Amino acid sequence: MKVNIGISDKNITSVTDILEVVLSNQMLLYVKTRKAHWNVSGESFMELHKLYESQYKQLEMDIDEVAERIGKLGKPTIGTMLEFSKLSTLKESEKIYNSTKDTIKELLKDHESIIISLRKDAEECNSKYKDSGTNDFLVGLMQNHESFAWVLRRYLN
Repeated sequence: MKVNIGISDKNITSVTDILEVVLSNQMLLYVKTRKAHWNVSGESFMELHKLYESQYKQLEMDIDEVAERIGKLGKPTIGTMLEFSKLSTLKESEKIYNSTKDTIKELLKDHESIIISLRKDAEECNSKYKDSGTNDFLVGLMQNHESFAWVLRRYLN
């Protein structure tokens, strides 16, 4: 059934294209955070192990909400690793096992990259595509990533 929510079909397509990239970035960051959780070691093992776990659990909920937002706009949601890999603007780590500090730096860099993208995407959804609902949704995701980044940044000071 066609969605009739006051946004043109063309704009809905543009917004869901944005959301597919957001979803792909969230999935890649989720996997990288899981990897960090599985491989953390050293003096701060338990603290970082729990931190990464709390972050990947929040990412998991965010991923589901992004996928559902696409569905609310009337489009099918992508869901294969191939699709996520093609659309993600984040990159896989070249190292199999990073040091604790390198892992934190990499995750922080990814969160900051997502924050920058979400800030631009939210504004575009609002001003260009007239979708204040997705704008609001993306601002909320951005705030989650700002919190993640803030915590990770504190480990590097």
